[in-house]
Amino acid sequence: MLLKTFDGHNDLLLNLWLHHRDDPVRAFFAGIEKGHLDFPRMQQGGFAGGLFAMFVPPPRYVQEVAPQRAAEKLAPLEILRQQLDILKALAAQSAGRARLCLTAADIAACRADNVLALVAHIEGADGFDADGEALEAFYQAGVRSIGPFWNLPNRFGEGVTGKFPNSPDSGPGLTAAGEALIAAANRHHMLIDVSHMNEKAFWDTARLSSAPLVATHSNAHALCPQPRNLTDDQLRAIRDSGGVVGVNFGNAFLRADGKRDTDTSLIEIGKHIAHLIAIMGRDHVAIGSDFDGISVPEALKDVTGLPPLYALLRSLDYDQSALEQLAWGNWQRVLQQIWQE
Repeated sequence: MLLKTFDGHNDLLLNLWLHHRDDPVRAFFAGIEKGHLDFPRMQQGGFAGGLFAMFVPPPRYVQEVAPQRAAEKLAPLEILRQQLDILKALAAQSAGRARLCLTAADIAACRADNVLALVAHIEGADGFDADGEALEAFYQAGVRSIGPFWNLPNRFGEGVTGKFPNSPDSGPGLTAAGEALIAAANRHHMLIDVSHMNEKAFWDTARLSSAPLVATHSNAHALCPQPRNLTDDQLRAIRDSGGVVGVNFGNAFLRADGKRDTDTSLIEIGKHIAHLIAIMGRDHVAIGSDFDGISVPEALKDVTGLPPLYALLRSLDYDQSALEQLAWGNWQRVLQQIWQE
């Protein structure tokens, strides 16, 4: 029986916005030649829902991967709105195959009905104002999850940066505006993603936030000393808050040498899962693939590699209950708790 997966983070919307903006719905449901995600492959892999990131790519990235878009001069908030429109179109034009979810109950209903669950997530609050109007507007438009940072500084603080190997202690913590953003997200009962926070910003958030701490797509710094990965002390703080870490499938976040080499065994994913569970317990570890945003092991290839990954974990003595928690249950629990249903 195919295990259903709820994924904490992917960049499908960025892929569609950069490369298939003229007809993203057709591309998604017919199949996309490049990348890790589309509807046919999701069905094959048991991918049944997730947090779909809206992300403003830096100009150098656009120039590299989509030079035909490089001359565009769009404001960050307009880019986020366009990506949210794509997500809503996927649901509205899906013929019942996908739904935008605003509550944990919506996600559970999608699972029961075998419908793709779509949750809108903002990765990086660049372009947001300090008074909360943009956050309010996106909340009203259906966004239920936000990561204040990517890798670059903004008015709310600095994302985690630095070359491998290095510490996540890469800059100052939250600004006054950043503290206000955390408070506003708490008032709206939105998920606050700590995945791209530097260590000081992480501890500021842990001190200020009333919600469980969540890293949607991060791994163990003890196994791979990327600045973006989490120290054991951070993992314990997430555990103690009742939160969750979604395991990232990116080679550079898995390998002890930090390389983006696709010749990476699936066992490296297993090692990070095992370490996180050893520190946090199995109630706090989930999937946060980062599909369409990173280089993944060739052995995984794309979303169709989820069943072989679960087969590997079964061979490592993970029982069905543990796999169901990892694949879906832990996300269902923490979202229900954060969204206060």
